[in-house]
Amino acid sequence: MKKSDKKIENAIRDALTNVCEVALESVDGFVWLTHLVNYNAFPNSLKIICVFETDESLSQAIEAKQDDYLCQLIHQELSGVGIAIKLNQLRQLVSFDSEEACERSHAGKWSERLAKRQSSVTLH
Repeated sequence: MKKSDKKIENAIRDALTNVCEVALESVDGFVWLTHLVNYNAFPNSLKIICVFETDESLSQAIEAKQDDYLCQLIHQELSGVGIAIKLNQLRQLVSFDSEEACERSHAGKWSERLAKRQSSVTLH
């Protein structure tokens, strides 16, 4: 990883840590988030995954427009560290998942589940 990529990675991690802390307090069912990125195609390769406890809590969050709220938080935090991604573009880079879905399809092994998503990031 190049030095400039490392700086961007640290900025993304700090911004998303802030998002996570706010979301844990304000979004029912939210449990954590992570990101994947290929710096050769940044920022288009950035993928942010927001994880909820159950499929039901994710559905309820979407019905309550909490997905939009999370995207706005992410946009605000990334913009605050100098990573400018248009909100409508960011909406395409953010996805939602649940612990329950990972348990069902990957026996709870997030590394396997995220590896599938990482392969699509690498292809960009």
